[in-house]
Amino acid sequence: MSMVDSLEKIPVKIFSSLKDGSKFIAAEIAATIKSKQAKGENCVLGLATGSSPKTLYAELVRLHKEENLSFKNVITFNLDEYYPLDNDALQSYNRYMKEQLFDHVDIDPANTNVPNGEVSKEEIKKYCADYEAKIEAAGGIDIQILGIGNNGHIGFNEPGSSRFSKTRLIPLENSTRIANSGEFQNISKVPRLAITMGIDTIFKAHKVFLMAWGQIKAPVIQKAVEGNVTDQIPASLLQEHNDVTFVLDETAATDLTRFRSPWLSGEIEWTPKMVKKAVVNLALKLEKPVLSLTNSDYTDNGLADLLVEKGDAYEINLQVFYMLRDSITGWPGGKPNAVIPAHPERSVPYPKTCLIFSPHPDDDIISMGGTFMRLHDQGHHVHVAYQTSGNIAVTDEFVTRFVDFAVGFEEIAGIDNTISKNILADAKRFLAAKKQSDMDTAQIRAIKGLIRRGEAKATCHYVGIKTENIHFQNLPFYETGRIEKKPMGEEDVALTMKLLREVKPQQVYCAGDLADPHGTHKVCLDIVFESLRRIKAAGDEWVKDCWVWLYKGAWQEWYTEEIEMAVPMSPDQVMKKRFGIFIHQSQKDMVPFQGSDSREFWQRAEERNRQTAELYAKLGLTYYAGMEAFVRWHY
Repeated sequence: MSMVDSLEKIPVKIFSSLKDGSKFIAAEIAATIKSKQAKGENCVLGLATGSSPKTLYAELVRLHKEENLSFKNVITFNLDEYYPLDNDALQSYNRYMKEQLFDHVDIDPANTNVPNGEVSKEEIKKYCADYEAKIEAAGGIDIQILGIGNNGHIGFNEPGSSRFSKTRLIPLENSTRIANSGEFQNISKVPRLAITMGIDTIFKAHKVFLMAWGQIKAPVIQKAVEGNVTDQIPASLLQEHNDVTFVLDETAATDLTRFRSPWLSGEIEWTPKMVKKAVVNLALKLEKPVLSLTNSDYTDNGLADLLVEKGDAYEINLQVFYMLRDSITGWPGGKPNAVIPAHPERSVPYPKTCLIFSPHPDDDIISMGGTFMRLHDQGHHVHVAYQTSGNIAVTDEFVTRFVDFAVGFEEIAGIDNTISKNILADAKRFLAAKKQSDMDTAQIRAIKGLIRRGEAKATCHYVGIKTENIHFQNLPFYETGRIEKKPMGEEDVALTMKLLREVKPQQVYCAGDLADPHGTHKVCLDIVFESLRRIKAAGDEWVKDCWVWLYKGAWQEWYTEEIEMAVPMSPDQVMKKRFGIFIHQSQKDMVPFQGSDSREFWQRAEERNRQTAELYAKLGLTYYAGMEAFVRWHY
């Protein structure tokens, strides 16, 4: 009998990628649609929105266009909608469903039902009751698709929602509004209310699939799957449903016991990495330095097998302590004229050519600012490639402020500023009449991109990087004018391969932040990976000596046992990094697209670096003011 999933109270299917997971669910939906068609019956689907189902809907569209899957017998009911909100607003789920699915298949528009954010407050109760009645009249939902919020909400059923709740108007938790602020540019524009199906409505579905992608969902997935049933984690209530499956990618499953502590759920191979993981987790759990762990600590916490295989606790402790110690270095480019076999980086060549890929124009200084400065100060040839313009993360107020400045500057310089005045007048006119359903004009986006470019240049000059070593790629996938981006394209890869071949780096740094697989960081990472693979396959000699180091973005850090290079910072270096982040004025104060964390980027970065340093100290290593962490990628 397999014990690997013995602690999981909900069936879980784990796939190597969100694409594979989405294909699995799409196949289940397609089979149900066809089965119903054969019987001359309608298939009733409950649909979700947000980033998680986009790949699912793309696969359903493909099945329709390439494999003749018909939706003529399909009736759909969506989970939720912001309230109040115009149905044609860019953020509206009514619009989302048309763009992602309905407009691309042969479904009868009369058979699609999405809660209406335009209903008057006086009519909302009747509207919600009618929505329930309509689901019942259709025969109930055959398959319900769900996502999951970071606080465990399903639909917009926030923590505390009753198991017996119906479709209703509900206030959104601040954490949910912050998490969704990326759709609205900033939290002040996120509606405070939403219409949502109730948990009881969801429970009446015959079959439920909950999908979750990315490491950011891992903690709440673990609570919902392995924790107690509680309305404080609404998704955990699904433990009581008769037919529910959680469909995850590997990163969303990382906090499940079978991955986080696999020694508790079956036999494993005790590789050095697994030993490090077990010992680090044990030491942090018991709040003891690694070298203080005893045989009893191991046996009392499910690690007796490790003692049997590897011997006494003392020897295991030393092995892991040395692995942690050797990951710490003040020489991220390698220490010149030194032979250190266990050092994370090579000593030669020196100096190295280093290329830092920054998805947005501030990820370099936010995520690895201390290492960025140290590489330059230690004599390496540092290049920075800003992969996207970052223009959508600039608020409208900055546009008029900067164009106003340009007009005033030209007046002082005695330059004919007619063109600039016209640009300013056009910008003010557009922004004054701008609606939630309006995209910025190409001119507005260009100005916003120029603002971020100026900040990035200033940061590089602050560090000491030469102007000719600053590269603005403006990758095409990003330039949609909307929050939703295009997939990685051939032009993105071609531009990146061209830059890599021009620079020929011995070190590449890029954002390994997989917290949001639909986000810019993930696409940018895939582009770098694909470019390096193609260059290697083409036989370029220089790439054989190129090492790739991954840093995390502004939201998460590597688990301590994963870290292969930890670069310490003194208090002065922490402050210098903070001042570098401050240069990005358009990203200060109210942070656009801040995700689920309301703090400014400098606060997040300092806290994360401090916590990494504290964890190393708790494990018995030297206590530094901060640490930046990296994992090496092999290709």
